[in-house]
Amino acid sequence: MSSDTPNPVAAVDLRAATVETFAPVVGQTFEAVFTNGRLPLTLVEARSLGAAHVPGGRGPFALTFRGPPELRLPQRIYRLEHPTFGALEIFLVQSGGGAEGSMFAAIFN
Repeated sequence: MSSDTPNPVAAVDLRAATVETFAPVVGQTFEAVFTNGRLPLTLVEARSLGAAHVPGGRGPFALTFRGPPELRLPQRIYRLEHPTFGALEIFLVQSGGGAEGSMFAAIFN
């Protein structure tokens, strides 16, 4: 990143985030930030995975992102930036790929 590019601060606390936090931004682009550039990933789905495991806790949910068809990334924590949400550190796992794009999943318990 250049020195005149702002370093977004997270506007979302992932420890408290729910599927409802992400539902309004389905279809929007997040940028994965690397030392040598940025890569757009589109949030294509935010879905519930059932009820909370503990009383009063959040219900587990999954996010699915789509990148370019040829993209292959190892599973690890990636810095994703979004204009509204700021910078988020999210563990992504490649979950598929094909002509429509490479798919990546993030699971929150």
